[in-house]
Amino acid sequence: MEMLDSGDVPLEPLPSVVTAKPRKRQTLLTLPFAPFPPTRTRDRGPVFPVGPKTQAFRNSFYPRVADAQWNDWRWQLKSRITSYQDLGSMLALSEAEQAAATCGAPLPLAITPYYLSLFHDQGADNGVRRSIVPTGFERLVNPGEAEDPLGEDHHSPVPGLVHRYPDRVLFLTTDYCAAYCRYCTRSRRVGKKACSSGNRKHWDAAIDYIARTPSVRDVLLSGGDPLTMSDAALDYLLGRIRAIPHVEVMRIGTKAPMVLPQRITPQLTRVLRRYHPLMISVHCTHPGELSPESAEAFKRLADAGIPLGSQTVLLKGINDDVPTLKSLMHGLLKNRVRPYYLYHCDPVQGTGHFRTSVAKGVEMIEGLRGHTSGYAIPTFVVDAPGGGGKIPVNPDYIVGQDGDDLVLRNFEKKHFRTHDPLSAPACGMGDK
Repeated sequence: MEMLDSGDVPLEPLPSVVTAKPRKRQTLLTLPFAPFPPTRTRDRGPVFPVGPKTQAFRNSFYPRVADAQWNDWRWQLKSRITSYQDLGSMLALSEAEQAAATCGAPLPLAITPYYLSLFHDQGADNGVRRSIVPTGFERLVNPGEAEDPLGEDHHSPVPGLVHRYPDRVLFLTTDYCAAYCRYCTRSRRVGKKACSSGNRKHWDAAIDYIARTPSVRDVLLSGGDPLTMSDAALDYLLGRIRAIPHVEVMRIGTKAPMVLPQRITPQLTRVLRRYHPLMISVHCTHPGELSPESAEAFKRLADAGIPLGSQTVLLKGINDDVPTLKSLMHGLLKNRVRPYYLYHCDPVQGTGHFRTSVAKGVEMIEGLRGHTSGYAIPTFVVDAPGGGGKIPVNPDYIVGQDGDDLVLRNFEKKHFRTHDPLSAPACGMGDK
């Protein structure tokens, strides 16, 4: 199996962070911004669980890999399946998947052994498999699709930083992910050596921009996936940002609990909990991603006092039916993850086979509203092309105005009246 697709570029050791607690031992890091640190360091803590589906996969394809190695997130990253030959030895590739193997795909193939274990015994129509295994459909470009449909590059004052909203910025910390989702909004840059958000020069420029822009109170770290970086790199970056007086909140966007749950180590949570208020948005797409391993990852993050929210992309044939979506939202809530956003699939080149209509998204929300608790219902949004931002799209429950009554319908399509005059009533205290 192939090794990682990023180069090993030695960099100087990280400077100490003022807000971090002093360590008894200072380790010289030669790869502070690489996707993973040297494997000689071992995390100590509770044994990570291995679910029955994953164990069956290990017995078949990794019988000589010990538990300690399998549960080491660095080993998972190094052992990613990145060639179609290796993938074909573990899956019976469909015709569409073989087309990607023959012609290639715009976005690299990369799947952690753990994530492959979740669908190795499923057919090509499995939702998790469809979201991560390339097909020939990715070569088809439809009207309205673009490399950068959200205009992120146009709203980038310095490399690796997007300032689209007045009070918050998107910090693209790295172009590396543990696994590459086939509908990725940033497929133009992630997994490609030509792009390099995650280098010291770009980080310092982005931090300097935030420091001299007092309107920025909220910083979202994304990428790529920030949790593919070392603890030391995250500690450095979070410490630098937290030291900026006007930054009130930091957030991290990640798919690690789904594709690399072993990354959530006791050492990582100790780093993260130093920088509250810190929130994490988890990219979860299908209930098949919810496993004993992901449950343990969520537990560790929640127990560290980190509020967790989910961001789900609505995908045709994967999660665009109410029972599947409801199962996902219920599973997330049971793991202390609050459903946050349901995204209309961005019009990225080669993603037409994943995109539903906007009306389908409204239908999904209507199918949840009234049929489950409000905590389980995300906000359905369309991220406006060109950088217009997230626009919520909801079912219309207003039937109309009848005199001084507003007529509403509920989830059962029954009509109800509430007194709601268009003009404010006189209060009887000197009104004329």
